Amino acid sequence: MSTNRPAPRARVPDTGVPDARRLRAVLVAVSVALMAVIASVSGLNVAQTHLAVEFDVSHGTVLWIINVYTLTLAALLLPLGAIGDRLGRKPVLLAGLALFGVAGVAAGLAPTAEVMLAARVASGIGAAMIMPITLAVITSTFPEERRGRAIGVWTGVAGGGGILGMFLSALLVDVADWRWLFLLPVVLAAVALAMTLKSVPDSREGSARPFDTVGALVSAVAVVGLIFALQEGPEHGWTAPATLAGLAGGLAAAVGFVAWELHRRDASLLDVRLFRERGLADGSVTLLVVFGVQAGIAVVLFPFLQAVLGWSGLSATLALMPMAVMMMLMSGLAPRMAAGIGSRPTTLVGVALGAVGLALMALFVSADGGYPAILPGMLLMGTGMGLSMTPSTEAVTASLPKAKQGVASALNDVTREFGTALGVALLGALLSAGYRDSIDVRLDGVPADVADAARGGIAGAVETAPGSGSHAPELIHAAQQSFVDGWQQAMWVGVAVMTALFAFIALRGPGATVPVPDGDGGTTVGTTADR
Repeated sequence: MSTNRPAPRARVPDTGVPDARRLRAVLVAVSVALMAVIASVSGLNVAQTHLAVEFDVSHGTVLWIINVYTLTLAALLLPLGAIGDRLGRKPVLLAGLALFGVAGVAAGLAPTAEVMLAARVASGIGAAMIMPITLAVITSTFPEERRGRAIGVWTGVAGGGGILGMFLSALLVDVADWRWLFLLPVVLAAVALAMTLKSVPDSREGSARPFDTVGALVSAVAVVGLIFALQEGPEHGWTAPATLAGLAGGLAAAVGFVAWELHRRDASLLDVRLFRERGLADGSVTLLVVFGVQAGIAVVLFPFLQAVLGWSGLSATLALMPMAVMMMLMSGLAPRMAAGIGSRPTTLVGVALGAVGLALMALFVSADGGYPAILPGMLLMGTGMGLSMTPSTEAVTASLPKAKQGVASALNDVTREFGTALGVALLGALLSAGYRDSIDVRLDGVPADVADAARGGIAGAVETAPGSGSHAPELIHAAQQSFVDGWQQAMWVGVAVMTALFAFIALRGPGATVPVPDGDGGTTVGTTADR
């Protein structure tokens, strides 16, 4: 009697790497999670007036409602990124998405400003659990040949998602109610939660070393102090006691953090010695500058479109979309370009294009030229940012070992947050100073109270112009022209900063391959930045 047994199937070796379909699902999941976080950073900016009226609070309180989210997010990125490495990235991401979603619902239903502030703090905590883990999942899951493109998608969402989120938020305010602003992040968080449960694999460091609690606390104090000073300086003055206290406390904590981490060495939260490695240093500086310039440009562009061109908030955010689209497209193209000509030349091309875009906007902007005069510069800026952000992000994450990818991703995110705060403070201050200097010589014959309001900003000039009688048309034109003068001053400083960044990267010597502690007592090979 014969038995026809099927031949045994050949055993396929398990490489531990998800297949292409699973990797796509992972990338979509973390991108949606990141988009939820980014949309909440800029969304409330379009509802400042609504918040003030709804809660009957001052403009300062409204700014706190908006900024406390970013402040909490930035302060907790490093500690929570490290916790994700230790406890498991998937469970921390799931917990962050759940907290973020619940806090978003609470914010949307908040009956008072105090409840809103508490909900925004909780949202910031959830966001700090989400943001570094999304990138860490990519760098610890994707094989090297696919990692660059995945990081390109991540950087595109991180860079252009803010503008996209602002547009969708403005649309919700226009067609519904300001409280519906929270619907978008909550829905995105819910979708990401479901996709994470299904598709995202878990990974963790598995270190037996004690957690660096002191380093985590000191880093949080440093970040809070410095970003608080950058946020308060433009609003209340750089010599105000609160600004100086924040700056002094932040700098002291930053110095203390470096000293403590050098003392802890192998058991540190972040091995600061790694900044001697060129990939980490160059990538961090590039992200700091590029995100600073991007944020500063938004500060200049939005009031130009509204106060000078007279567009609505929705139209103004829609006008920013071409720059965001180019940024996202070029972030995806950057890995292919880097594979062909090298990461460093790709970054240099991006920085150069960004500088040219700024120069074009400075040269051709005018009160009469309208949107077409600045569109070419915006497109070049988006192109340059996209090409420079992706290789810089990859350089930062590749400089730390795989077991520390939560910390590496958090460092990348903290750098972006510092750059954003610094860019807003610097370019916003330059714009305001240029505007005041220019309008002072154009206020002859204008009533004193109207002139004082006009000196405060273009919005004040437009609002009080009817009170100047026959001078109203001249005052509005003077305010618009003065804003353009301030714009040009800010843009040329941006060109100088981008040119300095180009020289910094181009003139650095060849990068060396260096040993990097792997977090388990051994070493791995650090990456070079000269490819």
